[in-house]
Amino acid sequence: MPQTDSARFTLDPAFTVGDVNPRLFGSFVEHLGRCVYTGIHEPGHPAADEAGLRTDVLALIRELGVTVIRYPGGNFVSGHKWEDGVGPVEERPRRLDLAWRSTETNRFGLSEYIDFVRKVDGEPMMALNLGTRGVAEALELQEYANHPSGTALADLRIGHGDKDPYGIGLWCLGNEMDGPWQTGHKTAEEYGRLAAETARAMRQIDPDVELVACGSSNQSMPTFATWEATVLHETYDLVDHISLHAYYEERDGDRDSFLASAVDMESFIENVVATCDHIGARLKSKKKINLSFDEWNVWYQTHYHNAEPPNWEEAPRLLEDSYSVTDAVVVGSLLIALLRHADRVTVACLAQLVNVIAPIMTEPGGPAWRQTTFYPFAQASAHGRGRVLRVEVDGPTYETPVYGEVPLLHATAVLDESTGAVTVFAVNRDQHRPLPLEIALPALPVTRVVEHTVLADADPEARNTLTDPERVTPRPGAGTELADGALRTTLEPMSWNVIRLV
Repeated sequence: MPQTDSARFTLDPAFTVGDVNPRLFGSFVEHLGRCVYTGIHEPGHPAADEAGLRTDVLALIRELGVTVIRYPGGNFVSGHKWEDGVGPVEERPRRLDLAWRSTETNRFGLSEYIDFVRKVDGEPMMALNLGTRGVAEALELQEYANHPSGTALADLRIGHGDKDPYGIGLWCLGNEMDGPWQTGHKTAEEYGRLAAETARAMRQIDPDVELVACGSSNQSMPTFATWEATVLHETYDLVDHISLHAYYEERDGDRDSFLASAVDMESFIENVVATCDHIGARLKSKKKINLSFDEWNVWYQTHYHNAEPPNWEEAPRLLEDSYSVTDAVVVGSLLIALLRHADRVTVACLAQLVNVIAPIMTEPGGPAWRQTTFYPFAQASAHGRGRVLRVEVDGPTYETPVYGEVPLLHATAVLDESTGAVTVFAVNRDQHRPLPLEIALPALPVTRVVEHTVLADADPEARNTLTDPERVTPRPGAGTELADGALRTTLEPMSWNVIRLV
């Protein structure tokens, strides 16, 4: 492809990817560090409600636009007994959490989680322990949570103060069971059989339950693809989704590759889709398995692995990454990757929600604030609802040490068919130079630019902190024009852009 100094693409409503499932804008709450305790739950805080939930945090979560919330893990779930988190709080046991070498008090449990999800207008997504437990315990939790009344476990829930069933419809069959770090780690054959039997039994209670089988923990796992094929051979007709997890960080000062992280995410998605469809073809099934990208984010794992491990403290400060504007641009690009595959990625969860590699930070007894990564997610959730239009970019590329030649422009667009509004999400990966952009709109009856916002900063390390919580926020873009059936603008260096047209 000849190199040019500008990028261009055409939007046409006849060429689409698929409809966005609102679950694409999910998040994740794990009993890890301060995500729960002094994050969402802090009795005695000046902003706490009667249930001990921080109302300042609840307001930020609503602003973030989170739809589905996965719980309680994560690695934590593979050693967790759900019974520890129900009933009178003062009677709940304290347990060692092997996953994060912490002490779990269980002051926040299943009922508190459901109350929290309802208060943020979310949908529950419950993970089951298939590490140290199995079919029987999964069925008992399903009965306790969802059966109306008249059985021992349903009546136990009622006796605990929750008359109405929780209505949990989306369940994860374990977490990262391919990972040797996971308590109760299994081979693909072992896990596939257990997941299939658990799924079959759960469907005897509720044929309409939605189930997520564990895929590979990341694309670099030595068993990647073989794991998916083996698990799906056992579970294909019993599950609805298979999971993907991926985290990205800047390594050794290679910012060019970091800004291209979405190349790996899109490759991961496409490879899992290919594996799913291969197994479907082998089984001669017309069913399509969808993808649940239920852990994704920027996470500086090298910092975590180099840190001193906790010594069984309660809610230690763990994984509290402070995100720069560069990190926020990458998060925006990862959101674009998910939207570009909305035909098969129907659930996605930013990991995690508060304090732990999170868009929202808090201080015990103090304020809550938005990290830089808050803004791309909130904007995508607010304006990325509708039908994704196919985007094929013609434009300049650059060379990266990890991913080779990569386009400077990463973009997608979403059409709201009820209003005719179009939102373009675009990232300029060039660290130093602006990127002229032209979008042809021959078949879209848009007449004006409602808004163009930019998230960028002259300092690539700029970040929001306790003492300067609004250092980085979206601001208006300049020079964006719509004329002669085309939109023309210039994207600032290393920037996340949202352009809304009606």
